[in-house]
Amino acid sequence: MLIEPVPPRRHLAPLPKLALELGPLVLFFLGNAYAERFGVSADQKLFVATGLFIAATVIALTIHYALVRRLPIMPLVSGVVVVVFGGLTLFLQDKTFIMVKPTIVNTLFGLVLLGGLAFGKSLLSVVLDSMFTLTEEGWRKLTFRWGLFFLALAALNEVVWRTQTEDFWVNFKVFGIMPLTVLFALAQTPLLSRYERKAPEEVDPAKA
Repeated sequence: MLIEPVPPRRHLAPLPKLALELGPLVLFFLGNAYAERFGVSADQKLFVATGLFIAATVIALTIHYALVRRLPIMPLVSGVVVVVFGGLTLFLQDKTFIMVKPTIVNTLFGLVLLGGLAFGKSLLSVVLDSMFTLTEEGWRKLTFRWGLFFLALAALNEVVWRTQTEDFWVNFKVFGIMPLTVLFALAQTPLLSRYERKAPEEVDPAKA
């Protein structure tokens, strides 16, 4: 009986992946920034932006699945929270739900990562759909750092939405959280290099 080989897991190229992740955020920002030009009152523009955000998120997830036939954990969880909390925002006409969405998502990821470490599990490769390999020590250290970072983002979002204006929070969500995440990821490059799991060197039969 022949066993068919398991096809390799497909990943999106960096540029399409970035476009699908940033697209909904850009539409969210544009909807909030320009809704008044289309006759939407100032106190309703965030609801318009939220509707666009939900629709764009669903479309982005659908395209992602169509391209690689699977959905990474992080975008999927974030998308579900967007739909649920965005839907509550529109249904109840309460902006609080969409504003606490980053708090909920980042707290969830932070607790999952740190909780996994408490049980001896490094879950970062699952959460971030990682394409690189590290030693066990490297995964533990990287998971711990990302867990703390996600909790810090959650706390920062709470401070911003509770103390600043609605427009300031929208700008922070689009132009604050994403750049901070990219900078933090780049800052982990030395750790990735140090703890990268090296492939075993092939032995030359002639020298064996």
